[in-house]
Amino acid sequence: MIKFKYVILYVADVEQSMNFYKSTFGSEIKFITPENDYGELLTGETTLSFASVSLAGSNIKKGFSISKAEDKPFGIELGFVTDDVEALVEKAIKNGAVLYEDIAVKPWGQKTAYIKDPNNYLVEICTEVQ
Repeated sequence: MIKFKYVILYVADVEQSMNFYKSTFGSEIKFITPENDYGELLTGETTLSFASVSLAGSNIKKGFSISKAEDKPFGIELGFVTDDVEALVEKAIKNGAVLYEDIAVKPWGQKTAYIKDPNNYLVEICTEVQ
C-alpha cells in the first residue's frame, strides 16, 4: 500500500509559518519540535509540514532552491477549498499573504484566486469543482 502522507515546506521560521496557516485556514498545530525547526498541522488525510531551511539542508546534502519573495513562486501550489473565496483571500492578506492572481471564475464554474504566503509559496483559494 502506498499513501500520500505529507507535504513539507522549507521555511525560514517554522513557528511563524505554522501560525499563518493556523490563523488563515484554521489548521490546528499537531506538534512542533522544541527547537522550532519542524512542525506539522492537522489538515486531514495529508499533513502540511514545515521544516527550517537549516534542518532541510542537513537532510538534502545536494542543496535546493530557497523560496524568496523577490523571485516568482515555484511551479507548485497548495490548494484550499472554501465556499467564500473573497473572505478567505481577504483573511490571508490580513495575515501576511500577497495577492498574486485576483479572483476569477473558470469556464467550468469554479471560482479561484492565488496568493503568495509569507514564504512566497503559491496557494490557490477556490470553490469546489462542480
